[in-house]
Amino acid sequence: MNRSSQPTRLPADVYESAVAAAKAASRTVPQQIAHWARIGREMESSPTVNHRQITQVLAGTSSYDSLAEREQAIVREAWEERTRTLRKGLDYAAGFDSAGEEYSELDEDGNLVVHRPTT
Repeated sequence: MNRSSQPTRLPADVYESAVAAAKAASRTVPQQIAHWARIGREMESSPTVNHRQITQVLAGTSSYDSLAEREQAIVREAWEERTRTLRKGLDYAAGFDSAGEEYSELDEDGNLVVHRPTT
């Protein structure tokens, strides 16, 4: 029996990143995941991209500066994606509030807003 797609489990962070990226790219989540998979497949099979060097840089075992421009662009995109994912998980407001601390930030118009703890 041939199936056009197979159900698969994804890590939560990958799924959440796909939700955000899909919205920005006007794709469905499955379309976004398929898009990333195709890019990864092409990158790994490309004779002009050094996948091993990219993997080493992303693992922190090699220097970013040793990469060619194309590989640097791939690494920057990976770093940006990791940063977006990590930032989504941050909740400084809740941390300050639970610690009884106030904090300040700028609103969209550049005005200072002071948040005081609710407890």
